[in-house]
Amino acid sequence: MLEPSNNEELPPIPGKRYFTIGEVSNLCNVKPHVLRYWEQEFPQLKPVKRRGNRRYYQRQDVLTIRQIRSLLYDQGFTIGGARQRMQGDEGREDQTQYRLLIKQMISELEEVLVVLKA
Repeated sequence: MLEPSNNEELPPIPGKRYFTIGEVSNLCNVKPHVLRYWEQEFPQLKPVKRRGNRRYYQRQDVLTIRQIRSLLYDQGFTIGGARQRMQGDEGREDQTQYRLLIKQMISELEEVLVVLKA
């Protein structure tokens, strides 16, 4: 399962509602063609598609992509193994995502505190 420590090298997720595939690519350190491939392999990953089949990802999608990235790149799972792990962890997924959001909020609040102290 994705723990906050696995993604410390990734940039914080901005407080936006929707992200383009290029933005998600930068936030998750994964190329756009890999994101499109993962959409086919992981049923949990369903970005909103608008005009011209443009993909728009939400915060939850970005967190899911980071989880998939961690399973594949950090923990050494295969695509099939990661898919099984994601399906088996859906019950615990909310709790982990909640922890990630809290860690992100703490980090952002600490940055605000530094700015306010200056």
